[in-house]
Parts: sequence; C-alpha cells; structure tokens
Amino acid sequence: MRVSVIVPTFNEEPNVEALVRRVEDVVPVDDAEIVFVDDSTDGTPEEIERVAATSSIPVRMIHRDDPVGGLSGAVVAGFQSSTADWCLVMDGDLQHPPEMIPVLLETGAQTQADVVVASRYVGGGRADGLSGWVRHLVSRGSIALARSMFPVRLRDCTDPMTGFFAIRRSSIDMDALRPRGFKILLELLTRNRLKVVEEPFVFGERHAGDSKANVRQGMDYLHQLASLRFGRMSRFAVIGATGAVLNLAIMAGLMSLGVVYVWAAVVAALVTITGNFLLQERFVFRDLREGRSVWRRFAESFSFNATEAAVRLPFLVWIVEATTVPAVLAQAVTIAVAFLLRFVFHARVVYRQGRTSPTSPLLSSTESVHDDTVRAARRAE
Repeated sequence: MRVSVIVPTFNEEPNVEALVRRVEDVVPVDDAEIVFVDDSTDGTPEEIERVAATSSIPVRMIHRDDPVGGLSGAVVAGFQSSTADWCLVMDGDLQHPPEMIPVLLETGAQTQADVVVASRYVGGGRADGLSGWVRHLVSRGSIALARSMFPVRLRDCTDPMTGFFAIRRSSIDMDALRPRGFKILLELLTRNRLKVVEEPFVFGERHAGDSKANVRQGMDYLHQLASLRFGRMSRFAVIGATGAVLNLAIMAGLMSLGVVYVWAAVVAALVTITGNFLLQERFVFRDLREGRSVWRRFAESFSFNATEAAVRLPFLVWIVEATTVPAVLAQAVTIAVAFLLRFVFHARVVYRQGRTSPTSPLLSSTESVHDDTVRAARRAE
C-alpha cells in the first residue's frame, strides 16, 4: 500500500463522513487506507464504523480508552499500525483539505523528501481558518519560538506547528518515538535529521464541531519545547542572567556615587549589551555564525538591545515613580520580562539560517496546482 492517511480524532462525529468521502475522491482506492486513531468520548467510534461499512476505500479504526501521549501518541499509534510507504497525517475537522493529499505525495516522490509539510506560511499558503487576531498572533509567536530554539533542524520548515504532512515511513525509527504534547511534527523534525520540502495550503474553517485549542495546550507546548531542547536557550539564559547581575551591579554602583537612576540604567545597559553579545557569539550561537560579518551581527544585536532597553526605560520610570518598588528591583523585573523576546530576535534575525531545500518544486514552474487545489477544496465545502 502506498499511503496510510492517519486521522487522530477526539469528538469529531459530525466530520467523519465528509472527510472519508473527500479522501475517496482524490486517492486511488486500491492503494490507500484511512486510519482513524480515536480518543473520543462521544459517538465518533460508531460513526466511523458506519461510514467504513459503505466506503470504497479501506477504513480502519484504533480506539484508545487510555489516550497515552495525547494527539502525538495517537499519530504514533497510527504510524506503528501501518505498513504503507507513506503516512499522511491530517486533522479530522477538514481544516486540512483532503484535495492536497495527491500534491504532498507527488512532491515527496519527485524530490525524494523524507517529509512533505503542508505549510500555512510559505508562498501562497494562508491561515484563514484561525479565528481572530489573537490565534494568528499565538500561531506566529509559537512558530518563531520553536524555530529560534531549533534554528538548524527547522531551517527548511516555516510551519513546524502544522498537523498536516506526509512522512516516508522508512526515514525514521517509529519504535523509537517518544510522543508528547500535541505537535508531533515538531517532535519528528527535532529528533531526526530529515529532508524537508514544503507545499503551501490554505488552512480552512472547521466543517463542524468546536476547536480543541485552549490554555492548557499552550502550556503543554511550552513544556514540549523545553523537554525537546533546553540547551541553546539555557546557555542564552545563563549569559542573560550573568548580564542582568552585572547590569544591576553597575546601576547600583553608579547610584551610590550619586548618578541619577535613569542615567545609571542607560550606562549599565550599554556595558552589558556589548558583553552579552561577545559571550553569545562564543557560547550560544557559535555554530550559526557563517555567512554574515561579526560587525553586522553586532550592529543588529546592539541596535535591537538598545531599542529594547529604550522601550523598557519608560516602564522603569513609571514603576519607580508610581510605586514603592526600589529602582534596582524594578530594573530586574523589566529585564526578565524581555528575555524571550531577545532570544527569539537573536535566533531568528541576527543568526538566522538560510533554507537548504526548495519550498515547493511542483509549484516552482506553475501556480495552477495550488489554485486548482484551493478551488476544489472550496467546492467540496
């Protein structure tokens, strides 16, 4: 069998029939199967069985009473049950258009990629299905943080948060996977050296039911990132903490000599910005220094940090003048708050990595494939 379409489901009863029918329309029925890995507490299992009885394509279900590993665990269970050449993962709510399945598989065949990622953030892709500016902001911010922490492994993937991708089974050791969280692609890309190619797609509206996104998933994601890698960020944090202590020491020393706290904060910031850059060059981003001059990196780092320090200064003044918080303690609070922003900027801008693989070889010669796919998806909806 060429492809197993792996669909993890949790209470997606209204979407099952539409998803199966649309997959039937675009894949060879004798060369593919659909595998639902179901953790539902509603009537989804019964609906899958009903639809499977009349489907022209083989439909299997793995129902898990104990959903170990959450969504990622469900996907891995689907992988391990498959003997197909490719496993294609997609959500059960039809925000991932089944009409993209042939495109992902054809791209994989033409490029010999290990993974073909359907991306919302590469040319022609869109994230229309995200409701509201907050979810768009969270999506972009989560991707920026992940790519900052894994600048090499994710250099060719603009959307490691997507749940829509095709992976060649022979490219990874399925039994060695230790799924956690709900972003299985992130786990796969960061734990394996894989050739990644991307195809743009339009992330659509839910066909039916409610979104599963919530605050707990956000916390799980941060925990997943920390578990996957705390190395580069931990070194950045140690240098940042050292710089913060030096910053506060310089500020306190100048204030003891009679310097106004605002000017003391400015001098302390200039000294520590320069010192932090030199340490980061040596201990944090040493493997990412190729291709750009040290002076350009320093200019970008210094400019950002100086701007960030200037933006923090009014908050420092407001805290000191409006409350009883000591100036040095207030400075420490503002430095801590800006930590993640500084890390993301340095990893994604100052030490950014170029792509090593094409984004969409099928679309490099024509835009019509993507346009036709989008139109087909919209007609199906």
